[in-house]
Amino acid sequence: MSSTGHQQLDHHDPEGGSAEGTPSRSGNHKTRLHLMRKVRSGRLRLPITLSVVLMVMNVALMVFWIILAAQIYWWTALAIGTVVFVLILVGLSLYLVLTIKEVRLSQRQSDFIDSVTHELKTPIASLKLYLETLQMRSLDEEKRSEFYSTMKTELERLDHLISQLLEVKRLDALGMESDPEDILIEPLIRHCARVECNRRQLEVDQIFKFDFEPAVIHTRRILLEMIFRNVIDNAIKYGGSKPEIQVQVRVSKGGRVITRVMDNGEGVDPEIRKDIFKIFYRGESELERRKTGTGLGLYIVRNLVHLLGGKVTVHDRLDQPGSVFAIDLPGRAES
Repeated sequence: MSSTGHQQLDHHDPEGGSAEGTPSRSGNHKTRLHLMRKVRSGRLRLPITLSVVLMVMNVALMVFWIILAAQIYWWTALAIGTVVFVLILVGLSLYLVLTIKEVRLSQRQSDFIDSVTHELKTPIASLKLYLETLQMRSLDEEKRSEFYSTMKTELERLDHLISQLLEVKRLDALGMESDPEDILIEPLIRHCARVECNRRQLEVDQIFKFDFEPAVIHTRRILLEMIFRNVIDNAIKYGGSKPEIQVQVRVSKGGRVITRVMDNGEGVDPEIRKDIFKIFYRGESELERRKTGTGLGLYIVRNLVHLLGGKVTVHDRLDQPGSVFAIDLPGRAES
């Protein structure tokens, strides 16, 4: 392929523009980020301010009522009025909490839409570029094979995203069309690791270290595959610049199979460890995004683990920087 063709591929930006335009886009990025933060803080400021003002007024009226009723010995009215004021105060507090939750959910939904749009647009733009190059230029067989391989990877990325979106809609009924079976954990996790590495054109042996105790879980295979594929995908995505992932499986005496997936990334801030399992949640604003994703993977993991009677937790690694995702499921040692 000619040098012009190489330049077209190297400098193409799926969202428009060229590599030379990066500084201006960076300035626009900061401006958009500042505006978005102002809008988000404004959405919360009004309900919080209104609720606080109403609470202060309620407390002031309650104090006035108590003083007035006590002075003229309206004991029955005092008791009833105090109860009513307390109920109003509790109602206002609930209103504030629910409003804040609703606003934050709305923000996460907005981020989710931005994320999905980006995740759909990027591979489509890449596919379009490669197809146009194939149409306009005469390429040797090696280059054609390389292009086809890349296009296949982008299509698989699209397929994975669409599958995730569909899976969220049918989590409760997922896998119900198949019967539970005894599933060996080691081959299943190795398969999931291989699939996720192939999707990124990585070598399993260069990234993963496995430490298995023979274990069996009685459930539907698709559920376990979705759990471990999403956890492994998360570990690769948020691992170091060169991901190094350890997977450890242990069987407890109480009939539990505990799988730990350990990465070498920056770890998860303790303040957001519960939030990362919420639907649409992403640890960074869509305007600050450095990683691909939609905020659905860990939500799927949590729901499926709970469906199987287990629990999933996250904590820091003790031996080095990184996160440990521990999945505790009912099971047994392989006999």
